[in-house]
Amino acid sequence: MIAPVRARRRVLLRPALAALAAAATLLGLAPAAEATRSQWTMFDAPRELMSDDPVTRESTLNEIHSLGVDWVRVILYWHSVAPNADSKRDPDVRRTDPRSYDWTRYERVINAARARGMNVLLTVSGPVPKWATRRERDKVTQPSPTQFRRFMIAAGRKFRGSVRYWAVWNEPNHPQFLKPQFTGHGRRRHAASPRIYRKLVRAARAGLDKSGNRRDRMLVGDTAPRGTSRVVAPVPFVRGTFCLTRSWHKRKRCGRLDVDGWAHHPYTTRRGPWWIPPQRGDVTIATLSRLRRALDRAGRARAARRGLGMYLTEFGIQSRPDPFVGVSETQQAEYRSIAERIAWRNPRVRAFSQYLMRDDLPRAGRAYLRYGGFESGIRHSHGKRKRAYRGFRLPLAARRRGRRGVYLWGLVRPARGRTRVTIEYRNRHSRKWRRLKTDATNRRGYWSTTTRRRAGRRYRARWGRHLGAPTRVYPR
Repeated sequence: MIAPVRARRRVLLRPALAALAAAATLLGLAPAAEATRSQWTMFDAPRELMSDDPVTRESTLNEIHSLGVDWVRVILYWHSVAPNADSKRDPDVRRTDPRSYDWTRYERVINAARARGMNVLLTVSGPVPKWATRRERDKVTQPSPTQFRRFMIAAGRKFRGSVRYWAVWNEPNHPQFLKPQFTGHGRRRHAASPRIYRKLVRAARAGLDKSGNRRDRMLVGDTAPRGTSRVVAPVPFVRGTFCLTRSWHKRKRCGRLDVDGWAHHPYTTRRGPWWIPPQRGDVTIATLSRLRRALDRAGRARAARRGLGMYLTEFGIQSRPDPFVGVSETQQAEYRSIAERIAWRNPRVRAFSQYLMRDDLPRAGRAYLRYGGFESGIRHSHGKRKRAYRGFRLPLAARRRGRRGVYLWGLVRPARGRTRVTIEYRNRHSRKWRRLKTDATNRRGYWSTTTRRRAGRRYRARWGRHLGAPTRVYPR
């Protein structure tokens, strides 16, 4: 059974102040110890990795690994492996027994990743079997914590030793994956999904412990970035998940959640990675401090362990041919690198992900229907590489430093230790690239340097035979 196609969350966005929070000035070579010490790179390519074509699946894993990625994210949709998933009738099977489920698609990608020495983050999520919901009307409304605990026992037993990191639910603050999001009307309307989700989290932890995976790490959240009248914003979702009052005090009837980190999808808009949403409950890449403060409040209230890490398990920049939210290929490469630097500078960020290898396939109909999926891949839907492909292998961000300087930051992602990278430039109206300097990276491949600013100059990184994407200089 095929996992559901991910729908586009389209929201009309208003102009807001474009600014980075707390930009620090770094001189010369800046070691990664000044920012994140151990940020993973994660890749999420469901179209290829869940394919029934072994050539597509294996070649994509090889490609991801060659780009310097050691982690892949796989979403395990409960209903896609469960028996009798479309029926209200309970299946006559032992639900804690892994043999009661069809794990074929997930088992082969996990085994293939592990054979390459790669790690897997397995996100267990709805939609769920219809028989596992409270009213048995659909596959997302009030899933049974008891049934979910049994399923997690089975999943834990099946992938024991193959998966060490788990996440509970994909975007539980979105009605595509969990309902109801809200209950009541008017002033009595309140967010319902955090309470439902909290019970699922507790059930998942109990299931993993029962299956012999007590030492495995479990992430929660995987939240969508912005709230609407139908979507609970991530900050109030954090508050509700940890059972906190509006003043961020733990309710007496609630205990501490035993979790190891909060996963989030900090998508921005075509305005770029600096865009700050006006609603304070939203969390984009520019406003990660909002999520950090919420987690710190939960820690101080003893509703969670202190200093929970943030795992950015899904991120990408939409590009053309999407005419509504897509930017140019040049901007996609630039924005993605700038966003990665924002994540790198935040010491609480443990992982940064790329969502999609290839864009979603276009659909029939007019433009607003044709590009209703995601165009955040580093390849077009037909497979041709975008500029972001080179920019992913060798990210490079360039910004003004004072009145006359430029600060350059980058990463040699495939490097497995200290190496040297060449920075090149091209002046305005010139087609020739020239060498600016060669710099040493740290042991994780990061480097930074400064240079004098020249109007219209572009930069790129060169590492061996690999070239990065041309990059313009952005203001602070």
